Amino acid sequence: MPSVKIPKKSTWTDMTPFVDVAFLILSFFIMATKFKPPQPVEISTPKSVASDKLKEQDAIMIEMDKTGRVFFTANTQKINEESNGIKMTIIKNVNTVRNLGLSQTEMNNFVKNTTIGVPFSKMKSFLAAEDAVRIKAFEGIPVTDSANNELQIWIAAAQSAFAGGKLNYLIKGDNDAKYPSFKGVIEAFRRNDIFKYQLVTDPEGAPVGTDLYETRQSGGKKTSN
Repeated sequence: MPSVKIPKKSTWTDMTPFVDVAFLILSFFIMATKFKPPQPVEISTPKSVASDKLKEQDAIMIEMDKTGRVFFTANTQKINEESNGIKMTIIKNVNTVRNLGLSQTEMNNFVKNTTIGVPFSKMKSFLAAEDAVRIKAFEGIPVTDSANNELQIWIAAAQSAFAGGKLNYLIKGDNDAKYPSFKGVIEAFRRNDIFKYQLVTDPEGAPVGTDLYETRQSGGKKTSN
């Protein structure tokens, strides 16, 4: 009996749908990714062997450079629309309390880039300027004068905007930061009844022989002798 020959079929596969899917996924990640904005100033933080990584979402970051300038930044992990709403509430609160007379465009500029580093007297011109000009205008938020500690108003505005949610308080100071500025920052928190905050440091390896070193060597499980 003659054998039956099975006809051979082509193994060619149309890859067009796969390419379309790949570009759709790539487009999604490009549009959904939120890049970290450039730092307004270079800050060299002190070294630390702390094992915990601080969360910068839903937080206010107070930064101090080596010359003593103080900066305020509000971060949120909410989706864009809700995040912008929180930031807009912050600047509206400040605008009302200090009667700054900010326009809607100027407040929108705050929402786009929430790092502030100027006194209230220069806020309007600061928010009206272009990004490149704005960075060069940083002179720091006044905190050393106890009668005019403007940082406390920014902190109070953030507290009000984040009402009902957990808000983290982070202090990032340069290793050579001036003490009067640090004292002014702590005073601003105290005036808002905030006594718990976290310091941002530069992590380094734990000294050999310490408990933290042994824990890291064992993959997170502390070994016993």
